[in-house]
Amino acid sequence: MASFEDRERGFENKFKHDQELGFKVAARRNKLVGLWAAQELKLPAAEHEAYAKSVVMADLEKPGDDDVVEKLLADFKAKGVSISEHRIRQQLSDLREVARKQVMSESK
Repeated sequence: MASFEDRERGFENKFKHDQELGFKVAARRNKLVGLWAAQELKLPAAEHEAYAKSVVMADLEKPGDDDVVEKLLADFKAKGVSISEHRIRQQLSDLREVARKQVMSESK
């Protein structure tokens, strides 16, 4: 019986670890997307980190990537920058792998 409980505890710990890792990767990806968007918006370099943080915070509003995409589309439109939703989603996809590699290298 103890081995069953040990296995169950092991699965629970792995699930918790995977969830934390997924959150860190998503937050890092959103920061990277925010830094990319700050450049595309031609914001002053001093504002890039703050803007990236606002993108990370936007992702906490609702599940999925739609909240980030909506924020970026609105910000691009407000600045008169023409970037499609497809391009934003492509950046999210491309930078997810970069973020995963960064987070994995930091956790070693």
